[in-house]
Amino acid sequence: MKRLLSYPAFLCLALLMSCSVTKDIRKADKHYGYGEYTEAAGIYAKAYRRIQSSDKDLRAQVAYRQAECYRRCNQPVKAENAYIKAIRYKYPGDTVYLRYAETLHKNGKYKPAITNYGLYLDAHPDDVQALNGLFACLKIEEWKASLPPYQVRKSDRLNLKRGNFCPILLPQEYQTVFFSSSATLKEGTKISKITGLPDNDFYVSKLDQFGVWEKPLAVEGPINTEFDEGTGCFDAEGKVLYFTRCVTKTGEEGSSSQANIFRSVRSGEQWSEPELLRLSLDTTILFAHPAVSPDGRYLYYVSDMEGGYGGKDIWRSEMSGKTFGAPENLGPEVNTPGDEMFPYFRPNDELYFSSTGLPGLGGLDIFKAVWSAEDSTWNVVNMLGLNSNADDFGIAFFGKEERGLFSSNRKEAKGIDKIYEFGQVGRTVEVSGYVVDRQGNPVPDAVIRIVNDNGVNTKVKAHKDGSYSHEVEKGAQYVMLGTCRGYLNYSNQFYSKDKDTSYVMDFILTSLHLPVRIENIFFEFDRWRLMPESAPALEELVKLLNDNPHVTIEIGAHTDRKGSDEYNETLSGRRAQSVVDYLIGMGIEKDRLKAQGYGKSRPTKVTQEMVEHYPFLKEGDILDEKYIESLPLQRQEICDQINRRCEFKVLKTTYKLF
Repeated sequence: MKRLLSYPAFLCLALLMSCSVTKDIRKADKHYGYGEYTEAAGIYAKAYRRIQSSDKDLRAQVAYRQAECYRRCNQPVKAENAYIKAIRYKYPGDTVYLRYAETLHKNGKYKPAITNYGLYLDAHPDDVQALNGLFACLKIEEWKASLPPYQVRKSDRLNLKRGNFCPILLPQEYQTVFFSSSATLKEGTKISKITGLPDNDFYVSKLDQFGVWEKPLAVEGPINTEFDEGTGCFDAEGKVLYFTRCVTKTGEEGSSSQANIFRSVRSGEQWSEPELLRLSLDTTILFAHPAVSPDGRYLYYVSDMEGGYGGKDIWRSEMSGKTFGAPENLGPEVNTPGDEMFPYFRPNDELYFSSTGLPGLGGLDIFKAVWSAEDSTWNVVNMLGLNSNADDFGIAFFGKEERGLFSSNRKEAKGIDKIYEFGQVGRTVEVSGYVVDRQGNPVPDAVIRIVNDNGVNTKVKAHKDGSYSHEVEKGAQYVMLGTCRGYLNYSNQFYSKDKDTSYVMDFILTSLHLPVRIENIFFEFDRWRLMPESAPALEELVKLLNDNPHVTIEIGAHTDRKGSDEYNETLSGRRAQSVVDYLIGMGIEKDRLKAQGYGKSRPTKVTQEMVEHYPFLKEGDILDEKYIESLPLQRQEICDQINRRCEFKVLKTTYKLF
C-alpha cells in the first residue's frame, strides 16, 4: 500500500521536474539568442544537472549550448568539459568536433586537438578553418623552437580590476595611452549578461618624468557613456579619436547590442561630442574596431556584412570628410572563415590584426600584414614571439621602436583581458653612470632625459648616491641631458652599436648660484692673449652654454696680489674680454656674455677640493695679501697661482625665454 501511494507522487514530481527543466532550457535559449552568453551558460548548467541521464539527446543538446556559451565568454576550460559531455552523449552533427578541437587548441592541448580536427576533416576535407588549425597544431613545436626574441610581461601600472584591453598610444610623443576597461560599474547599470562584466569605458594614463605610467583615470568628457566604449585609434596627429561604442537596448524580451564606430575631435584637453559614422544604410550590420591608414585616406574596420569570408572580416572604406566609399574586403590573405579583428597601423604602413582563423598558437593570434604593390597581395606573418594559446590582440607600438603594448587573457582562469608590455630580447644594452657636481659630490635628485633618433623620449631619476642605469635599444643615436633644480644642464651623446656592450655616461652639473672656476685657462705672461692650450676648457664652456640656451653669464678674471690695483684691473678686464671674444667666435650670442675684470680685489676662498690638493690650506680661509705673506715663499707662489683665475657665474636663466 505504501509503495502504491508513493508512485503517483513520484510520477507527479518527475513531471514537475521535467516541466521546470524545459522552462529553464527555453529561458537559456532566449538569452543565447540575444547573445547574452554569460547569463545563458549559468541557466544551461542548472538545467543540465536536472536532466535524466537516460535522456541522452537532451543532455547532448544542452551540453553543446553550454559549451558554446563558455567558448564565446573566453572560458575555454569550462567549454572543454562541456564539449566532452556533448560528445559523450552523441551530439548530432560533426561541428562539435571542430569546436572541441579549437578549444583544445586554445587550452594548449595540441595532440588531442589534432585528433579532433581530423575527425571533422573526414567529413569536411576542404574546410579552411579546420585545415589551418590542424596545420598550426602540427607546426607548433617547430615554431616554439624558433620563436622571435620578444620579452613580454604583464603591466603592473596599467591594469585595473576586471578587464583591460586594446591600448592606443597618442602619436607624436607616445607618452599617453588610452585603453578600455570594465573597472567601474556605472551608476544605474548592471553587470552585462553578455560578458559577465560591467560595460567598458576609456581610461587614460601618462608616462611621468621617470618613464613610469601614472595611475589610470577615466577619460573625462562625452566619450564615456552608460554604454560600452572601447577599441579605438587616433589619426596621425592625435587630434581625432575613432572608437567603437556598443549601444545596448533592453526590452521585455531581452536585450540587443549594436556596435558602431564614432568619431571625436580633440581641442586642447577636451574631446567633442562623438558623432556616429554612417558606413552603411543597413543598421543591422556590425561596424567596430576602427583603424586609420597612415596617409589618412582609408578607414579600416571590422564587420560581419555579407560578401566576406565568414565570421568577422576586416574591411576598409575610402574617406572624404564625413563621406565614405563602398566597403572593400581585404581579401583571403587576411580574412578567413574565422574572425579577423582589431586592425592597427604603424606609421610605416605595417598592418597588424588578430585572427582565430589563420594558423596560430590558439585563440586570437596577432599577425602582421605588409601590402605588396608588385603582386597586389598582403604578405601575412604570425607574430609568434608575442602570441600564446590564449587570446592575444589590440597591439600598439611606441612609434618606430620595437616595443609596445597589447592585450591578452593568457593564464587568466576567468578569461579576463589584461594589458602586457613587450620589447625585443637582445635588442637593448645598458647605459649607466653618475651625476655629480663640480666637486665630485653626488646630485641625488638629478633627472637624466634620454632621447634617440627612433623616437624614444624618456627620463630616469638618479639614486641617492648619484648613480643611474637604464636599458636602451641598440643601433640608435642617443642624446642625454642631465638636469637638476639649482644646476645647469649637462649633455652627453653616444651611438649604441649592435653589439652586446655597455656604456658609461657621467654628468657633471654646475651650480647656478656659485662662481665656477674655469680650469686650464692660460694667457701669455703679463698679457691677455689666450694660449692654444686653453682651447679644451673653452670648448667645454661653449658646450655648457649650448646645453643651457637661456642662461647669460659673466666671465670674471682675477689676478694675484702683485702690481697696482689699476694695472691688475686693466689686465684682468682684457683677459675676461679675450674669453668673451673667443666664445662669440664659437657662435655664442654676444648678449649672453659679460666681461668683468676684478684685478686682485677678490682673493680666493679655500674650498675642500683645494685642501685635498694642498693640505697646508684650511677650508674657508681667504687667500688675501696678509694671509699669503705669512706663508713660506714656495707656498706663497701656490696661493698666487690659485688667485690667478678665470671664473664664470650665471646672471640670468630667462634669456629669450619669454
